[in-house]
This record gives sequence, structure tokens and C-alpha cells, in this order.
Amino acid sequence: MIVYLLKRLGAAAAILLVICALTFTIFYIAPDDPAQRACGKACTPERIEQIRDQLGLDTPIPGQFASYVRGIFAGRTYGTGSTAVECPFPCLGFSFQTNVPVQELLVSRLPVSASIAVGAAVLWLLVGVGAGVLAALRKGSWWDRTAMGAALGGISLPIYLTALVLQYLLVVVFEVLPYPRAVGLLEDPAGWFASMLMPWIALAALYAGMYARLTRTELIGALNQNFVRTARAKGLPERTVVRRHALRPTLTPIVTVFGMDLGALLGGALITESVFGLPGVGKLAADAINSSDQPVILGVTLFAAAFIVFANVIVDLLYAVLDPRIRLGAS
Repeated sequence: MIVYLLKRLGAAAAILLVICALTFTIFYIAPDDPAQRACGKACTPERIEQIRDQLGLDTPIPGQFASYVRGIFAGRTYGTGSTAVECPFPCLGFSFQTNVPVQELLVSRLPVSASIAVGAAVLWLLVGVGAGVLAALRKGSWWDRTAMGAALGGISLPIYLTALVLQYLLVVVFEVLPYPRAVGLLEDPAGWFASMLMPWIALAALYAGMYARLTRTELIGALNQNFVRTARAKGLPERTVVRRHALRPTLTPIVTVFGMDLGALLGGALITESVFGLPGVGKLAADAINSSDQPVILGVTLFAAAFIVFANVIVDLLYAVLDPRIRLGAS
């Protein structure tokens, strides 16, 4: 297990390094001059050259990339002498718009994105997996047809449409919820819950449909396997057959998809946060794209990629728990 974990962590680090290199290359081959962008529109050529020196843009690109990677692990210093600025570990540069370290912006926005992602994930797992299990056990019934029809509808509706409809109905028409706003969980638990409920429902409506259909398909396949027939032939109760023998292998692909989805959402739900006006990582990315704030775009990309990559490592480790036939040491 330890050897396998070390191999997976090494592979994850290599993947992140490749992503960092690709994103960094795109960052520097873009038509916008980073020094001009950092300086603003009303800027003298002398000031632009000074900024290029501070940011290290006057060195070859391989050297700039090495400095950037070194800054992530050990911090770095921008400029020299009296104009030197320290960027602490893990340094992702400074925002061109606010001159705030990118890592500070990400950390300040993470609680909102985490609240949206985790809450929506709990909701779509309960609804999606539960509906899929019932649909598989009652294959061909009215519940099966109704649940799968609702799932198809949830998948088909774009998230921005669902979000706007929810705001119109729950805030404007029925006035049962306030407009979403950034509220700390510990500061105001009730206000936090009320503000997060619509984003949770909007995301869960999309993902629950996918999980319901996936669960139904996998469970129906598992129920037709020989090992399930053997368990029934031994006289085990149907509930035990489903829970202990059919459901466990069904959960393996669900866990795989769940790790990807949760990792991506922890890196920012761009559309959801933008529609509801919540200051999460996704909203930060949208604002950075609109203003061509290149260090923030690069930082958010690496941030989101790290969540997805390490979520996959955790998923691989869970395989052995869900399916004893998988031997991690042999991988």
C-alpha cells in the first residue's frame, strides 16, 4: 500500500508539473504583454521595463519557468534592492489588478467554493444514488420510468438556466429564500445554509441525474452476475444480497466519477458562482479572465488541477475498500 501510494503521489506530481508547464507556456505566448498588463494603460516605457525586470520577464522562458516552480515550493523574491518584494511559499505570483499574492486570493475564496461543492455533493449523492438504486430494484415500474425521466431532464437543463429559474421562483415569486451571499458558517449558520441552498439545488439537479442513471445501469448489471445468483441460492435475504454483494461493485465506477466531479468543483464552480454572485474560486477565475489577470488565471488552473489529480489518488485508494479483488500492490 505504501509503495503504491508513493508511486501515485509521484505520478500526481509529474502530472501537475506538466500542467504547470503547459499553462505557463500559454501564459507567455499570449498576445498580451504581462508587463503592460501589470502596469496598466497609462504607463511609460521606462516603467514597463522596470516591471519586466521585477517580474523576471527579461530572462529566457525556461529560466522564468524554473523560478516560478521554485517559488511554488520555496517562495521567491521579485526584483532586487529597494524594490524587492517577497512572495511567500507557495508563491503563485501577484495579481495584476490588486497586487495581492495569488495564493492569498485563492485561500480567501476557497471556503465559498468548498461550501458549494461539498453541500451539493452530499445532496446529489443522496438523491442520485438513492433514486438509481430504487429504479434498478424496480426495473420497468412507474418509479423507474419517472426517476429516469426526471434524471434526463436534470441532465439536459443547463446550470445557468436552472440557477436563474430557482432565483426567480424561490426569491422573487415565493420569497422563501434570500439572494445568495457570502456568509461564514461559524458566523451565521442559518444565513450560510439559506445562501448555499440554491447553489446546492442547482448543481445537484445536474449531477443527481447522471448519478441516478449510472447507478441504475451498474446495479442492474451487478444483479445479473453469477456471484449474486449464488448468494440468492444460499438463501440470503434480498436486502443482504443487494447491500453486500451487488451494491459494492456498483459503487466502484460511482466513486471514480465522484472523485473527478468533487475535485473539479473544489477548484471552482465557475458558472454557478457567477450566476449567484458568490465570491468563490470560480468567480475569481471568471473575473481574472475578463480582466486578463494572467497570474490569477494560471494560479486557478493549477489550483483546480491539484484538486482533480489528488482526488483521483484518493479514489484509487478507496478501490481496495470497495472491491477486495483489487490489489493495489500489484498495480
